[in-house]
Amino acid sequence: MHINDIDLNLLRVFDAVYRVSSVSRAADLLGLTQPATSQGLTRLRLLVKDALFVRAPGGVAPTPRAERLAVAVQSALATLELALNEAEQFYPAQSAKVFRIHMSDIGEARFLPDLMVALRRLAPGVRIETSPLCSSDIAPALDSGQIDFAFGFLPAVKDTQRLQLLKDRYIVLLREGHPFIKRRRRGQSLLDALRQLELVAVRTHSDTLRILQMLQIEDRLRLTTEHFMVLTSIVKATDLAVVMPRNIAQIFAADGGYAIIEPPFPLRDFTVSLHWSKRFEADPGNRWLRGVIEDLFRE
Repeated sequence: MHINDIDLNLLRVFDAVYRVSSVSRAADLLGLTQPATSQGLTRLRLLVKDALFVRAPGGVAPTPRAERLAVAVQSALATLELALNEAEQFYPAQSAKVFRIHMSDIGEARFLPDLMVALRRLAPGVRIETSPLCSSDIAPALDSGQIDFAFGFLPAVKDTQRLQLLKDRYIVLLREGHPFIKRRRRGQSLLDALRQLELVAVRTHSDTLRILQMLQIEDRLRLTTEHFMVLTSIVKATDLAVVMPRNIAQIFAADGGYAIIEPPFPLRDFTVSLHWSKRFEADPGNRWLRGVIEDLFRE
């Protein structure tokens, strides 16, 4: 006999008869008619070549083969039920689930502190792993389950579900007391004045490079790097200026030592979103964490 020969409903009939020791009571339990229950039991008897149950006072009694079979059937049905119910429920306070998230270093600085405080309160066993990916790899990684979410301004990432979290814009961050602030001539436009600066851009935010190219001041570029977080100490120690998102620049400037200027850049406004795969939209853990993120960060 091969597993393909078995209708799983026959195992449900077998389990019900075994548990209540009666074909009629098993039929009531399953919501079937007694003839349908008897027919299912007969089909299973023919497949396993055993009577399975014999008449006994008040109902039926299992054969030795049925006793052995019952252990495996009950275990299998319990495993299936657990798996099916797991798809419908998520208990954050008891969960030890690991969520894997694409974030840049600047995304980590902006989102992780508040997110980890919330998870400590709501789901202390849940873990977060961040994994920055190339933009071309993000959508396939979401669809395959390699990562659960992606945060950021990701215009090249297509065919994902997304939730707009916040609007931001590119500004210029300088050290406090930078000569540019005093040297700028009255009436001179900020865009013209930028030609006096030596600049830094970040490769992972390609629009910072595009902005400089559109303004034809890429010749003022002195440093191109992969990450924003290292730039704060460089900016503070030099006369270099960095084009970066205002949201995170304001966090740096709040501690003192920096100045922010807001030129009317082309492409300066952008939206930071949360991305996930439609394939996992109904997953209860995915749905729960989306709700937490929306409550924390959506403007």
